[in-house]
Amino acid sequence: MKIADLGCSSGPNTLLVISHIIEQLSKLQEHAPREIQVFLNDLPDNDFNNLFKLMTTNTNTNTKNNNIECYIYGAPGSFYGRLFPNNCLHFAYSSASIHWLSQIPQGLEKNNKENIYIATTSPPQVSEAYSKQFERDFTNFLKLRGEEIRASGRMVLGFLGRSVADPTSKDEFKPYTLLSETLSDMVSEGLVKEDDLHSFNIPIYGPSVQEIEAAVKSEGSFNLDRMEFVFVPWDAKEDCNNYEKTNTSGKIVAKCVRAFLEPLLVVHFGSSINVDRVFDVYAEKVEEHLSVSVERSSYFFHVISLTRKTTTA
Repeated sequence: MKIADLGCSSGPNTLLVISHIIEQLSKLQEHAPREIQVFLNDLPDNDFNNLFKLMTTNTNTNTKNNNIECYIYGAPGSFYGRLFPNNCLHFAYSSASIHWLSQIPQGLEKNNKENIYIATTSPPQVSEAYSKQFERDFTNFLKLRGEEIRASGRMVLGFLGRSVADPTSKDEFKPYTLLSETLSDMVSEGLVKEDDLHSFNIPIYGPSVQEIEAAVKSEGSFNLDRMEFVFVPWDAKEDCNNYEKTNTSGKIVAKCVRAFLEPLLVVHFGSSINVDRVFDVYAEKVEEHLSVSVERSSYFFHVISLTRKTTTA
C-alpha cells in the first residue's frame, strides 16, 4: 500500500499522522496490508533530514507495528507538479497546505496597496484575482492527483477556508489584517518603505464551500464524498487539556504566524526590515484584538474526503 503526505513540513506532527494511519490499518486485522510505503512530500528546501532523524526515535513508524512494516521516503517537489507515477498511490492526504497558492496572483500591486491579503477594504479585482488563482491551482492539483491515485483510491484534504461566499463581507483572516496594520504603522514610523508594503501580498487563499465543490465537479477525476469544517482557535493550545500558558495568546499567535510568514517577509523586504520588531508589535495588536473580541477568534478549516473515480468523462 502506497500513501503520500502532501505538504508534510518537518515537525513531529508528520510522524503522528503516520502512526495514526498504521493504527487504523491494524484494525483491519487479516485484511490489513503487511507493508506500507509512505512518501513525505514538501518543497525541496524543507528540512527532510530533521524528519528522518525523528524517525530513528519513533518506534511506531520505523519498525514493525501491529505486524505492519512501514517504509518512509522523501518526495521533494511542488504538489502543483507531478510527483508520482501513474496509478501509484492508494491514499493521499494533506493538512494545512492546499491554501498555499503556486504564486501570488497577478495585478495586486495596483489594487491592494494597503493590504497584504483580501480585506474588507479590498476592491473586487483583488478577491477575483485570488479566486481565479485558487481555481487554476486546485484544478491542476486535482488533475495531477487523479493521474497518480489508483481508481477507487482515497484522498483527504484539510486546509484554511471561509464560511461566506464574499471574502470582503467578513474579515475571516483577521491575523493577516493585523499584520497589514503592523506594517503600515512601521511605514508611518519610517521603518518600512511604503512601496515595499504596497507590493507585498501573501500567496494564500481560503476558498468557500462553493468554490471547492465547483472545482471538484469541473475537473472530474474525483467524487466528493464528504465535506466538513472545524473552527481552529488562533491560539490552538486553548483546546489542549492541562495546558499551562506561559505566554500571552498574542505572543503565541505571533510565533505561529511568524513561523510561516517570516521567510516571505525577509525575501520581499530584505535587510531593511526588523523582523523581531514586526512581530513584537504584531503580538501586541493580536492581544489587543483578542481582549475586545466578543466571539472566539478562530480559523475556518475545511476537511474534505474524495474518491478517485473508476472512470472519468
